[in-house]
Amino acid sequence: MNNQQGNSLKESLLDSFGFDGFRPGQEQTITQLLNGQSSLSIFPTGSGKSLCYQLTALHLPHLTLVVSPLLALMKDQLEFLASKGIKAASIDSTLKGNEAQTVMAGVRDGDIKVLMVSVERFKNERFRQFIESVPVSMLVVDEAHCISEWGHNFRPDYLKLPSYCQALNISLVLLLTATATRKVKMDMAAKFSIRDEHIVQTGFYRSNLDLSVLPVTQMHKNSLLEQIITAQQGAGIVYVTLQHSAETVAQYLKQQGINACAYHAGFDSDTRSQIQQDFMVGKIQVIVATIAFGMGIDKSDIRFVIHYDLPKSIENYSQEIGRAGRDGLPSQCFTLANLDGLNTVENFVYGDTPEFAGIEMLLNIIKSEVITSTYNSKWELQILQLSNAVNIKQLPLKTLLVQLELAGVIEPLYAYFADFKIKLLKPKADIVNSFNDQRKDFLQRIFNATEFKKVWGSLNFDTLLKDKSIERNRVIAALEYLQEQQLIVLETKGMTEVFKINLNELADPSLCQTLSNYFKDNEEKEIKRIATLVRFFQLDTCLTVNLARYFDDTFFDVNSFESNTNDGTNPNINSAPQCGHCSVCRGQVAILEHSQAQIPWPSDEALKQGMTELAERLNGKINQPLSIESYCRFFAGMSVPLFGRNKVRQLSGFALCEKQRYQAIREKLASLNN
Repeated sequence: MNNQQGNSLKESLLDSFGFDGFRPGQEQTITQLLNGQSSLSIFPTGSGKSLCYQLTALHLPHLTLVVSPLLALMKDQLEFLASKGIKAASIDSTLKGNEAQTVMAGVRDGDIKVLMVSVERFKNERFRQFIESVPVSMLVVDEAHCISEWGHNFRPDYLKLPSYCQALNISLVLLLTATATRKVKMDMAAKFSIRDEHIVQTGFYRSNLDLSVLPVTQMHKNSLLEQIITAQQGAGIVYVTLQHSAETVAQYLKQQGINACAYHAGFDSDTRSQIQQDFMVGKIQVIVATIAFGMGIDKSDIRFVIHYDLPKSIENYSQEIGRAGRDGLPSQCFTLANLDGLNTVENFVYGDTPEFAGIEMLLNIIKSEVITSTYNSKWELQILQLSNAVNIKQLPLKTLLVQLELAGVIEPLYAYFADFKIKLLKPKADIVNSFNDQRKDFLQRIFNATEFKKVWGSLNFDTLLKDKSIERNRVIAALEYLQEQQLIVLETKGMTEVFKINLNELADPSLCQTLSNYFKDNEEKEIKRIATLVRFFQLDTCLTVNLARYFDDTFFDVNSFESNTNDGTNPNINSAPQCGHCSVCRGQVAILEHSQAQIPWPSDEALKQGMTELAERLNGKINQPLSIESYCRFFAGMSVPLFGRNKVRQLSGFALCEKQRYQAIREKLASLNN
């Protein structure tokens, strides 16, 4: 970068954002992007990743399109940009009436420089048609580790981003994340052809965070939590695994006179927004939350983060403690650790693994659809209906569909809304007569194919498209235009995905087993990730050093730390680099145990009765015999579509073994059947 360019960027930084200098890695990333070099930037949580695209966007000629995994994250970024006078917007599920059209018009006019969307938005035919019609200078992928199957929080739809990028002819890409191991980093870069020299990674180490792992039995956990919070100054977050725990722990803290509030995904969006806002402005001191809380929370003065339950992985732990002390001041991170919650964390993994029978049923559905289809090897699906039909949760089902894409079995053609509803804001005749003859005729045909009731009309595409001279895209464009002109209100629902089927690949006799093996491998990988987390909390060498090494922090100079030459007075500390601000460096090596030496099992009779109850409840409701996996999930208290729609939770045997580990339940049931 030449001096002139560097000075220009610093002036722009000051003028637009009011900052008089860059943080580490920001200037290099922005310069690379402005030189047309796609980049991957890995900065710690709270280190200013977002500025890399925000400042770059101001210097690019066209739209910057940002893909973000969470609505809260988008809203936070939009508020920040608005405060700086930068025109940015999102297209998301919260928009009402013609708000989306207003945003689209702003993008088309070049007024909006930054547009934020979720990756799922690309499936929306109205959005795809719109985004293909405007020039895009740069694609930004926030929380980009979601792209990698080797990382945590993997989102199957993210795998499609490289092909979306190609289809939209976007040559410039920026990937942003705070947590990436070396394997994840290389995988992300390869997917978008980012060169090694354009990976910008700053130091992972945060000197102001003090890490403590405190072994505690379940019985004493609440009193220890209260002691810790009472000794702290300022705001804090307590992370729990389950929604129910968030409410019971928050209630306990309130009873002890602590200003605490629960937060989880079970609350409606207005309630969550209000709680978040109250926390941001200091009306609430402590939030007791599931992992639904945190991403996009840009509160710099969080003084403590406490893990009441074990986090899901080292990556999750790192992200969550990273929300403390973003102002650089000393902040405390505590983990109240035992092995009691291990089964709960593991059950999330086991519960997401599709059964072999479910995968087999999916493949049979595709085969039967193709055989009876008049659409030449095309298959249509709505994800909720399909999830219920094959008894696979929606997220793993999406992963399964992506795997079928990657195997060449299915090829996504397009997605469309099954239902288009129209409300006229002016008399039909007035709308039609305001256009020239050709367009008048076209609109009349649309309205003729719309069955109006009192207020709303339903458009019948099947009727309309019998006329081969009419194209679906042109109909949608016309309806969008009418809404932009405030002549109609348009509502769409029933997202339907359409795939082309490769019959040769579908006929592969090993396909079902291959897909099942993929999920089993993932299951094993995630269980190992949890085991790695437990080992990390029991390390006898510096936690901070090990955390930095885990995330491939090549800038982390362990030689700058004191090396303890153990004089024998403290047997808990080995000769190794020390940060001096973690529990291990203070000589407190954690040994994690179960609160109870042995968790009692229900009687064999109770288990057999539970199995009978489940079999009777589901008799005639499913197409195959109940598997041992279904019984395991029943006794572990897991939710799957089959259980939800048949009210299985009401049965006395549901969650009878919820404190046992899943593998142990499996072994117990296998022994009962012998």
